[in-house]
Amino acid sequence: MPRVPAELPPLSPVLHHILLALLEGERHGYAIMQAVERITDGAARMGPGTLYGAIKRLLESGLIEEAGERTDPAGDERRRYYRLSALGRRAVREETARLQRLVAFAHGHLPHTQGGA
Repeated sequence: MPRVPAELPPLSPVLHHILLALLEGERHGYAIMQAVERITDGAARMGPGTLYGAIKRLLESGLIEEAGERTDPAGDERRRYYRLSALGRRAVREETARLQRLVAFAHGHLPHTQGGA
């Protein structure tokens, strides 16, 4: 078993969004795309190429895993479902904390003005 580093490297926004979408439970690719769009209020939209390339990287790095066999209510036998691994849950927690620290820094250093930038 590979040694897990004490601190995981930062995630790209695409990878972080996918892991966030999987916090809600197992999903297939199209449902992940929909969840990412929903949780980012439409700011992040990814096409199939981006999504499945990212899923491949997440699988290879052990951050997600394929869920077991299931019957798809839509009847699509090819649909694969994914879920967070324990390492993926840790990675999304660490990345979210890292982003919270950056936001706190920005809030502490940006001028606070009424109604604008």
